[in-house]
Amino acid sequence: MQFKHAPAAVSAMFDDPNLVSAAGLVPMLRLARSAGLDELAQSRLSVPTDKGANAGGKVMALVAGMLAGADSIADMNVLRHGGMGRLFDRMYAPSTLGSFLREFRFGHVRQLDAVASRTLVNLTQSAPLLQASNDERVMVDLDDTIIEVHGYQKQGASFGYSGVRGLNALLATASTSASAPVVLGQRLRQGKTGSPKGAARIVGDALATLRRMHSASSVRPLLRADSAFYGHATVGTAIKAGADVSVTVRMDPAVKTAIASIPDDAWEMIEYTDSIRDEATGQLISKAEVAEVAFTAFRSRRKAERVEGRLVVRRIPDLNPNKVEQPTLFDTYRHHAFFTTTDKTTMGTVAADKTHRAHAIIEQVHADLKGGPLAHLPSGVFTANSVWLVLAVIAFNLTRAAGLIADQVGRLARATTATIRRTLISVPARLARSARRITLHLPEAWPWQSAFDRLFTATHAPPPAAAS
Repeated sequence: MQFKHAPAAVSAMFDDPNLVSAAGLVPMLRLARSAGLDELAQSRLSVPTDKGANAGGKVMALVAGMLAGADSIADMNVLRHGGMGRLFDRMYAPSTLGSFLREFRFGHVRQLDAVASRTLVNLTQSAPLLQASNDERVMVDLDDTIIEVHGYQKQGASFGYSGVRGLNALLATASTSASAPVVLGQRLRQGKTGSPKGAARIVGDALATLRRMHSASSVRPLLRADSAFYGHATVGTAIKAGADVSVTVRMDPAVKTAIASIPDDAWEMIEYTDSIRDEATGQLISKAEVAEVAFTAFRSRRKAERVEGRLVVRRIPDLNPNKVEQPTLFDTYRHHAFFTTTDKTTMGTVAADKTHRAHAIIEQVHADLKGGPLAHLPSGVFTANSVWLVLAVIAFNLTRAAGLIADQVGRLARATTATIRRTLISVPARLARSARRITLHLPEAWPWQSAFDRLFTATHAPPPAAAS
């Protein structure tokens, strides 16, 4: 791409009061309002003092800033420019929003958790967030991640399991084969917090939210998690809430004994990273194999708390020579096992293994949030950062709904937040007022015009036909 003009022939002036840089906030906030976000926040938040006044408007402003790309409190200034004051009421200063965040206590954060879950449920009336056939399971994934922080002024920051100093964010997501993940529940914890702490509460809340979103499904959802969450509290809560589980296990003596009991002829090849198919026979050639054995989890607990299920094991040759004292006549293997309560008749060994490995989808959500509002945790106050996480999740779920409305069967239905922002939100516009109406004049030949039109039409009354 080349310049058409010499540098001296080009100038820049910030002097137009009718321009906005993010016209897509209009349909996005209409979508948020249709889901009841502002009303829920206004009625359910009891943040004290004058700093908690008009909680609904302040929550909407914070979410709007995140949708527009803000990843700090100071970035909320992105809402205070040009014609934004003509489109929206009460353009709060970043200092006001920061004071509002710092006034939250733990109970107020839990109130906002409830607002987030109810907003998500309401969004399902506008967009099919979890599309699934009658016999398809909804996958619920649980995992935590460390959000790195710098400096020593942030409450709760410490070195977590990854060796990085930060705060620990625990998320529960839901997805199907046809639907990208949405976040069902979230919790910010101290950086040094062990992964399973409080996980059972998150699982119970997340599955309750899922039932309200996907009440018509007759198939039990499946909770997937890694070995950090292999404990009776988390697994028992999921089962009691009507879900099956697929959780990686730790290699304790009971698991090793169960693996050793699997006969040699029970192992079945699977498609894996280095697998190929023989062109002549069509048979799979792979170094990875799976097998399963009946297994009772938590056998050391009282009988009523034991869980019957299957231990599915994947093995691959251990090719690390440093682990072998001397060459052996037979292959040595590394084993990866997970415990599942799914019925073998509906999900065989190979299918169960493939389904469990898809748990990695939650890492996409972690990366998406860290590439947006969670690039920073903006406050030194722990509860303010907890609120920031909940608001980031609300914004994330709104973009998921917007992508589906704008392009239900296309790219935007599964796009990242950054893509939704670039195509549907960060659209410049010039405001024109006539006959008590405001018209947004958007760029001609915008590549995603049809998607924007679908989103705008879904959140507003159809615009009148232009005069001939």
